[in-house]
Amino acid sequence: MKDVLDALSTGLLFVLPLVISVGVAVISVGAAWHALLFKRDSRSALGWVVICLAIPVIGGICYFLFGVNRVRARAQRQPGEGRRWLVDFERGLRSPPIPDQGKENNASTNSRALEIDYPVGIARAAATVTGRELLENNKVTILRNGEAAFPAMLSAIASARETISLTTYIFENNRTGLSFIRALAGAKARGVDVRVVIDGLGAWYSIGIVRALRKEAINVQRFNPPRILPPSLGVNLRNHRKILLVDSKVAFAGGMNIGDRHLLKRIENKNPTADVQFCFEGPVVTQLAEIFDDTWSKSGGEDIKDILPPMDGDSHNSRHSHNNDKHQKGTAMCRAIADGPDDNLDKLELVFVAAMDSAQRSIRIMTPYFLPTQGMIAIFQSAALRGLQVSIVLPAKNNLSYVHWATRNMLWELLSCGVKVYYQPGVFVHTKLLLIDDAYALVGSANIDPRSLRLNYELGVEIYDKAVVAELIEDFEKAVGLSAPVTQQVLDERSLLERTRDAVCWLVSPYL
Repeated sequence: MKDVLDALSTGLLFVLPLVISVGVAVISVGAAWHALLFKRDSRSALGWVVICLAIPVIGGICYFLFGVNRVRARAQRQPGEGRRWLVDFERGLRSPPIPDQGKENNASTNSRALEIDYPVGIARAAATVTGRELLENNKVTILRNGEAAFPAMLSAIASARETISLTTYIFENNRTGLSFIRALAGAKARGVDVRVVIDGLGAWYSIGIVRALRKEAINVQRFNPPRILPPSLGVNLRNHRKILLVDSKVAFAGGMNIGDRHLLKRIENKNPTADVQFCFEGPVVTQLAEIFDDTWSKSGGEDIKDILPPMDGDSHNSRHSHNNDKHQKGTAMCRAIADGPDDNLDKLELVFVAAMDSAQRSIRIMTPYFLPTQGMIAIFQSAALRGLQVSIVLPAKNNLSYVHWATRNMLWELLSCGVKVYYQPGVFVHTKLLLIDDAYALVGSANIDPRSLRLNYELGVEIYDKAVVAELIEDFEKAVGLSAPVTQQVLDERSLLERTRDAVCWLVSPYL
């Protein structure tokens, strides 16, 4: 017996290292192969291949945790459709084109087109990419900073009679956050169906906020919460959407989180953050409700098959259907765009590109985080060379220094072709705007960087309306007037150490 045990021990001494070596090779080479085959950005693919092979096992594990950004919710698969392991990675599904909205057989759209110099090219591209209609008769109200946005949102919650749906990245556990909890609890006590989604990582900004909501019996879900056991794959995929829906009559959307940080007039605010929120009334609320439904389902909530009010004569029952004809008619045409590392992948980026490529006179961009792809950079350069006004406003002081440094490394490419870049002083400005000519705006939660366009679940809303766009352009030009232009001389005056730091941050920008 002893001889048998000795033989087994000796065998294990030879076999075990071989098994471990094979396992290490399978994990490392397999992860590198996966990155090589499926990553679309060549720098990202090369970086992950090097990491996987240079740091065995750990590199592969990091890749599968942070590098794989293609998910497909079980609920989104069609009946009988299997999971596709080796196709469509990092390639969102293309929705079938809906009928052109700029053709002569669409009288209502044509009449509106003549009225507001309708950018037909953008609308056609967005319709094809999203599969959603461009809806008329929406009222859009611009709410600047928390001083305007939070009272309006709390008032809407106080008036709720049937449903409240809220999703946000950060829900702070401070005075503002507590006021929202009280309002939601009051609505819950009135019998309103209240549903809240907070990003699982964003919830870490305010420890205890989920517990505080659940204490009030509010139905709250955390989106993709990080965990060790079992490990949460795709921890890098975050829900960055911000939507508040009340009774299917009014919706608030934009880039604003819930918290004191957006109250600029509060003296004790140590990290003031300027931002803009938008209030929507009209048919586009239906599309925003659909996107909330998608977010809720992905967070583990039950399917809400009747969340959407009926449209186009649909007579099916809906708990919101009787509100559908009570919207105050507005002048804006709007379309909501869902974007994320799933079947909605690339939708916002494609609309961004189509919009900028369709510009005839001007492109105005305001964003806190600016790391465009090479394709976008080429469009900026081409537009400026064609004589268009191309202006980009960035915060002079960023809350994410490494993003600011990475941006500085590539700005010369834009300046060399006549693109105007400005650093906005003062408080950190979190506003995200794309303004094309004088009749189109794209607003929402997305920044122009790899995280927003490749990893996050984001929301965009198109606004076709001269009055609203004129108001946003006025805000934009005021910001330009207060800002310092970025010049090639400013970039050249960086020290060698600063330039090296900026270049390193730029190099890893696909992973930021």
